Amino acid sequence: MKFALSTLVIGVALAALTVPASAQDAGITVYNAQHESLTQEWADAFTAETGIAVTIRQGSDLEVGNQILQEGANSPADVFLTENSPAMVLVDKAGLFEPLPQDILDQIPTGFRAADGEWTGIAARSTVFAYNTDKLTADTLPKSMDDLAKPEWKGRWAASPSGADFQAIIGAYLQLKGEDATLEWLKAMKENAVIVRGNRTAMAAANKGEVDGALIYHYYFFGDQAGTKESSANVGLHYFGNGDPGAFVSVSGGGVLKSSPRKDAAFSFLKFITGPGGQKILREGTSFEYAIGVGEAANAALPPLASLGAPSVDQSSLDNARVTELMTAAGLL
Repeated sequence: MKFALSTLVIGVALAALTVPASAQDAGITVYNAQHESLTQEWADAFTAETGIAVTIRQGSDLEVGNQILQEGANSPADVFLTENSPAMVLVDKAGLFEPLPQDILDQIPTGFRAADGEWTGIAARSTVFAYNTDKLTADTLPKSMDDLAKPEWKGRWAASPSGADFQAIIGAYLQLKGEDATLEWLKAMKENAVIVRGNRTAMAAANKGEVDGALIYHYYFFGDQAGTKESSANVGLHYFGNGDPGAFVSVSGGGVLKSSPRKDAAFSFLKFITGPGGQKILREGTSFEYAIGVGEAANAALPPLASLGAPSVDQSSLDNARVTELMTAAGLL
């Protein structure tokens, strides 16, 4: 697999993060499955603060995770960043992460990081139902993600099942409901949903009235609203709440590879991302993902994370392998 490469120049070293000179000279390589623009902002700010160069290799969650598994102890990556946690779990189960120092772990609440301390959350995104406001009103919206499996929703909603985002949502459903219920829901989805490629495409279909709604993550809507609104002008967001699987909050993760020869610099980068500087970039930037650092507020445009009524899900136990098996059995992959 080939990654798109972007290399960030060395900035001016400041004293906020202390890293040995040898680590500064070497720089670090980040295998990145997060949004490239967000990681670029993080890397620029980190380089300016520490003088450590950052090389970014870009890919998607599971393809990059599988690349790390193939490379094993020979991986050139120092840090791995994802959009969703299942790819972090994949690498963690292979024993390829270095345990994180406590000062990094302490910057993120326990519910947003791995129980074993091998990786940590860096950002979060909420599942939502993006709906056409001309077609649906408050009293006609689905009350639960389970409602989308009912016959009356046939052909009325869109989703992108091939993406890591949607598979993380199904991972949460599997953890909350069990295998039988998950397979039943997926089979109903095969009958009911309009299958598209990409969450933006799903939201655009709702915006055009081609479907009544779409199951996506929240930030697609907020990002489009902050821009041209071409895919969201006629869209509202419905938050299922009440601990429903459709209210799942997915955690983006970060970890340091055990094989990294530049662990001090890699730890410093992850400490920066999860600390006030990195979380401020989340809060004030254009990614519209949730800042999750201890004591950190989210972007003012977003409803508070604590208000979403998300279900309790162990992010470090989402089973993507079983999810893909069930989705394949249902004819979705």
